[in-house]
Amino acid sequence: MIADINLFGMFIDVALATALLAAVVLGVLHRLLAAAGGYRWIWHPPLFNLALFAVLWLALASAAAQFQYSLGHLLG
Repeated sequence: MIADINLFGMFIDVALATALLAAVVLGVLHRLLAAAGGYRWIWHPPLFNLALFAVLWLALASAAAQFQYSLGHLLG
């Protein structure tokens, strides 16, 4: 089953929605790390940002899949 989100009649894939949410969270974390001076300790900031995006996307996609499974099991 392909998971979609119905947003006012327009179907959006869950992978796209979780990727966009991961990008927003990455933007917030990037600003916090830059303000705190955390990038001084990172050898390659763009590579770190890519890896952080991948981890965030995986976490959000796993949470969405677990939510979908729980909701489907609950409804029957």
